[in-house]
Amino acid sequence: MNKETGGIARQFVLGVVQTADGLPLMHTVHPGNVSETKTLQGMVQTVLQRFPIQRIILVADRGLLSLDNIHHLTDIADKDGRKLEFILAVPARRYGDLVETFQGFDFRTGDGLREASFDGQRLIVAHDAARAVEQGEARRARINELEAMGDAMVTKLDQQDEGKSAKGWRASDRGAYSRFVRAIADAELARFIKADFTADRFSWEVDEEAMARAALFDGKLVLLTNVPEITPADVVARYKALADIERGFRVLKSDIEIAPVHHRLPDRIRAHAQICFLALTLHRVMRMRLKAKGHTASPQVALDILSRIQKHTAYAGSRSFHGISKTTPEQLELFETLNLPKPA
Repeated sequence: MNKETGGIARQFVLGVVQTADGLPLMHTVHPGNVSETKTLQGMVQTVLQRFPIQRIILVADRGLLSLDNIHHLTDIADKDGRKLEFILAVPARRYGDLVETFQGFDFRTGDGLREASFDGQRLIVAHDAARAVEQGEARRARINELEAMGDAMVTKLDQQDEGKSAKGWRASDRGAYSRFVRAIADAELARFIKADFTADRFSWEVDEEAMARAALFDGKLVLLTNVPEITPADVVARYKALADIERGFRVLKSDIEIAPVHHRLPDRIRAHAQICFLALTLHRVMRMRLKAKGHTASPQVALDILSRIQKHTAYAGSRSFHGISKTTPEQLELFETLNLPKPA
């Protein structure tokens, strides 16, 4: 719905099925008040009924599926000798169970890929050293900022005790504690900085053990799969291919502007989704043809260039004259690249 007038509320969930090359095949429309896990179950059933699929490998991020609810999809797929195979991102809440496993990994040599076993499945870990350094430095910088804030509070409290009160509200240990804890929560660093609620004077400490545990997961992509023959590198590549699917949804939201939807009746909402799906299909076909011919323009850039072509109609008395604006070499090249007839 329109965020400016109706608040943020989902009217519907759009599901899109596409080929590995990114060509949309079908779409489904689901009520907006239904969880994505349930809509995925319905979509899997639709895909299995419509397409002659013999093998399913479900790739999902941690926000959509987990090991806790994948058994529902397994029941759907486990027919006619099929078995649901999956590649899932391990949710962060399960990282605590992997500390001992990660402590045994050495990423200083090799290709940055390691494999172990977790919860009866294959655990694949990809390590990016540069990303790990970046994440560690960013965490330490945020903690240093909070410690500087705490030191400033302590200095003000000490000065008050010495009779050197500054202008403004008089500080207190309890007030300093409340402000500091709120700042820690806003920075999402409560695991690492512990303010002492029971102490007589405002104080805190940094949990270095928790910092060391967090550093184990810096720069790492943690995946779980039950596909037996696939290599760790292919597992990571298939998971990262989700980015191409997400790119399609970004096109729907930005270039095609699927939202806001100013419709109320279900049939009109479905019609709106149908038109947007057709537009996405055309957008993807354009992208595939531009890429196949090695053209550097994106579909959006190509559309902007082609939109400058105009059709003119001039009237002289009872007679009318029709014509097309002069096409540029750049526009003619795009028509040829997209395998489309030139305007006449």
